[in-house]
Amino acid sequence: MFQYPQRARVDRILPKNKIYGHAQPSKAVRQRFIDDVEQVVWRYKLAPETINLPAEPGVEEIQVFEIALKTGELREDVLRAIDRAIPSQIFFERTYEGRVRFAAAYKRLSEAAPAKPIVDGYFETPWQSSERVRIPLPPALDLSGLYQQMLGRHMEASPLGLQPRNGEGLLEMVERSNLIRSKLRECRRLEARLRKEIQFNRKVELNAALRLHRAELAALKDADAEAL
Repeated sequence: MFQYPQRARVDRILPKNKIYGHAQPSKAVRQRFIDDVEQVVWRYKLAPETINLPAEPGVEEIQVFEIALKTGELREDVLRAIDRAIPSQIFFERTYEGRVRFAAAYKRLSEAAPAKPIVDGYFETPWQSSERVRIPLPPALDLSGLYQQMLGRHMEASPLGLQPRNGEGLLEMVERSNLIRSKLRECRRLEARLRKEIQFNRKVELNAALRLHRAELAALKDADAEAL
């Protein structure tokens, strides 16, 4: 997605056992690391000394990690384990057979437990060619502003296609995306129940509920509506 400055390049392999030590993932997640992940490479560090933008409280540095995959499949809990192991914000680039897929979650420090960051849902782009031309980093006055701009681009490029509303901040967009995801799950649940239902009266009730949820979903996705 983004073209990063050469000065910020790190190119350092992160051993999986170090990630395990900090994140303490379950046995199932460790197995997914073994089965699906070839290696994790720390590609770039966006920091005051590498891109000449001042740090802000909560955004001291931004990391870019490349995850080379064995199979092209990767569960979200693997990304979450890495995010929980490292306190700074991370943008992931998953690579497989000449393709790349970008992902990032809204991540912030917990006031109650600063050593345990809060990680929201992930915004993932579709797979695309690794040779595709990348865009420059968005303009920003500090690392916090850069992080918001970068994550906003991920929101727009994800299947949710989330566009900012007038006066809507990053946290409000993330909260709206969480509502959209919840509403999508409810629509899928109702659709599954509708396919299995054989009683006419119950089908009518399920159809009515589904139409209501779809209308609410459309309203949540509407970029021209008032901000939350």
